[in-house]
Amino acid sequence: MTYNSLRMRDISTHIHPQTNLALHETLGPTIMMRGEGAYVYDDDGKQYLEGMSGLWCAALGMSEKRLADVATRQLNTLPYYQNFAHRSTEPAIELAERLLKVAPVPMSKVLFQSSGSEANDTAIKLVWYYFHAMGQTQKRKIIARYRSYHGTSIASASLTGLPHLHRDFNLPLEGFLHVTCPHFYREGQPGETEEAFSTRLAEELDQLILAEGPETVGAFFAEPVMGTGGVIVPPAGYFEKIQAVLRKHDVLLVADEVITGFGRTGNWWGSQTYDMKPDIVTCAKALTAAYMPLSALLISERVYQGMRAQSEKIGVFGHGYTYGAHPVACAVGVEALRIYEEDGIIDNVPALAARMQAAMAPLADHPLIGEIRGVGLMWAVELVRDKQSKEAFAPDMQFGLGVQNRAFERGLVCRSLGTGIALAPPLICTEEQIDEIVARFTQALDASLDAYSASGGTSCG
Repeated sequence: MTYNSLRMRDISTHIHPQTNLALHETLGPTIMMRGEGAYVYDDDGKQYLEGMSGLWCAALGMSEKRLADVATRQLNTLPYYQNFAHRSTEPAIELAERLLKVAPVPMSKVLFQSSGSEANDTAIKLVWYYFHAMGQTQKRKIIARYRSYHGTSIASASLTGLPHLHRDFNLPLEGFLHVTCPHFYREGQPGETEEAFSTRLAEELDQLILAEGPETVGAFFAEPVMGTGGVIVPPAGYFEKIQAVLRKHDVLLVADEVITGFGRTGNWWGSQTYDMKPDIVTCAKALTAAYMPLSALLISERVYQGMRAQSEKIGVFGHGYTYGAHPVACAVGVEALRIYEEDGIIDNVPALAARMQAAMAPLADHPLIGEIRGVGLMWAVELVRDKQSKEAFAPDMQFGLGVQNRAFERGLVCRSLGTGIALAPPLICTEEQIDEIVARFTQALDASLDAYSASGGTSCG
């Protein structure tokens, strides 16, 4: 089977998400054939350092035999069973127990789905369901942040604060509201401190809730660190001030830990890193280290009691997915959590984070870099046309995509996100691999600067 035949078969049959479909018919795919640790290999045998853990998710790399073995055992024992109407499986029970044990705040129950979008979509439904149980049926409005990413289903995309996920899809739905992205570099005012910026954003949220009517606002969704929005780390005091507003108006906090859960920020949860006290936690991605599709909601006792009362009144909890709590996925999740804990994977993240921060620090002087930001093993640089004014490159230049492509040519997977470039290597990477990631990325930046200069500042080449 030749590369060209696979390439043409892909173009002929396969729709790729988050892709220019017309351009794909010309460019075709890069076809990955195998993975080993922090590396992946295409069908020409070229090696790439996976600097994005796939989509933030392959936390244990690409060749963890323990996960493959446990999946095989479960496939040979009970490959599938559903959890509707009082049915269950041992892997689902054990994974729920383990998740509650490591939860960032005390939680009551776990509800399983298959993706982050499904988890956030379900969380929206539970907010509505809970407030119906409380007799507060008007509490339906949901607030998120501009540049947030919560998924691409109809409801979760409505939460998401990225315009290209809304345009021509008739989204967002009515009742989904957005407030300022907490990116101090871009949104802070001249002379404003981070604390003052956080105060201003908390006041903005308070004023929005008051304007809409507190009796109509049900929940605030927040990623501890905004991932797809560009690795936006919250400014000083942000979540403390935001949570005070939510408590004032009896608005639930949903922590979207789809990216930040299971060590990405240096703790088990981003909620721990930023002292968030959520009523619901959504998680996915590293829950199984991406070896199987699985997501989960961790639900507080307060919310569970509302769900319980409502389902008793109606006669059934009218929600569920065919593959929710899939036994193979749950078995892999159990083993992934064992590895994170027993092998000290999460305990080692702060040391790797310090290495990455040190390796990236010299980029602060690069002519194309306005800001370096990050925590744990999720980092980004802000691309600027002018460091002094913070002027970004015009969107039609697609400068970030040019940097991403040059990194890919050099065997590094990174991701262009708006005006930034993100790096999020697997949690099992070595310090030497972190150094190599930054070295290859620096080469891509330098090559992009050379092309930009050669064009007289008109293109990224």
